[in-house]
Amino acid sequence: MNSIIKRVGTTYVPVTNPEVASKWYQHKLGAVENFRNEEKAILDFANQAFFLVKAQSNEKNSFRDSNNNVHFTQTFEVNGLDQLHLLHQTLKEQQVQVGEIEDRGHPGNNFVFYDLDGNLFDVWSELSPEFKEKYNLKDEQNI
Repeated sequence: MNSIIKRVGTTYVPVTNPEVASKWYQHKLGAVENFRNEEKAILDFANQAFFLVKAQSNEKNSFRDSNNNVHFTQTFEVNGLDQLHLLHQTLKEQQVQVGEIEDRGHPGNNFVFYDLDGNLFDVWSELSPEFKEKYNLKDEQNI
């Protein structure tokens, strides 16, 4: 059965200050701000709307897995290993906290990064086949 749900349209991220967080996402990740007030900022980012919502202190978008490791709830995709390495290096140069690039035993490589509020995100070097087909993209490199 095909799912009626076709895509994730909006992601909500807890932040302490929507204005400061919005500027961070714009500067570090290339997001575009569409709206902001005291309670939230709405960004266009990674083919979604990102709502940066003013939250109580210490709220994060991550959770602890069964091994007590902090785990991300979202993975961003880039087009190939070259793009993964470029983003990793760029974020490091911008003083963003990033993990090492790792092989997790499936196609491609990944790394994690934290935003300024300590929200954890993952990045994967493989675009989904459906996304590549829809936007007529080819692999940027195949190592």
